[in-house]
Amino acid sequence: MAATTNAAGNSAGVRFGVKAGQVVQEFGYDDDVDSGLRSELEEATGTELVDEEYDDVTDMALVWWREDDGDTHDLTDLLVDTLTTLEDEGLVWVLTPKAGRQGHVGAPEVDEAARTAGLHSTSTISASEHWSGFRLTSRGRGR
Repeated sequence: MAATTNAAGNSAGVRFGVKAGQVVQEFGYDDDVDSGLRSELEEATGTELVDEEYDDVTDMALVWWREDDGDTHDLTDLLVDTLTTLEDEGLVWVLTPKAGRQGHVGAPEVDEAARTAGLHSTSTISASEHWSGFRLTSRGRGR
C-alpha cells in the first residue's frame, strides 16, 4: 500500500475523491453497510448512489466486501464487473470490515483480486467506524 489515511476530519467527498455531479455505483449492499457513509457520499455528489443494475457511465464504484461474500476469485469477478461502466479515470473503492470484526478481509486478498482484475491498490483509509477502504485505480485501462 502506498499510503494510509485517517477518516477523522475529512468529509467523505474528500476521502473518496468524489465531487458534485459524479455518479457512484454501489456493489454488495446489505443491511450491515454504513448508512452514514452512504449519506455522506450522496451529499458530496448531490446524487443518490446507483445500484449494480445501473448501466450508464459512472465515476466511482463502491464495493462492500465481506469474507462470506466469496473468495479472491469472486472478488476479482466483481471488480471486473465494476469496470464495465466506470470512466477511464474512475476509482474503485473496496470496503471491508475492519480487522477484528466479523467478515474482515485482509489486504493481501484485496490486492491479489485487484491485480488480477487489472487494477492497482494505491492506498487504504479508515472509511468509517467499522469499515476499511482500499482505493483501486486502473493501469492505463482504455488507452
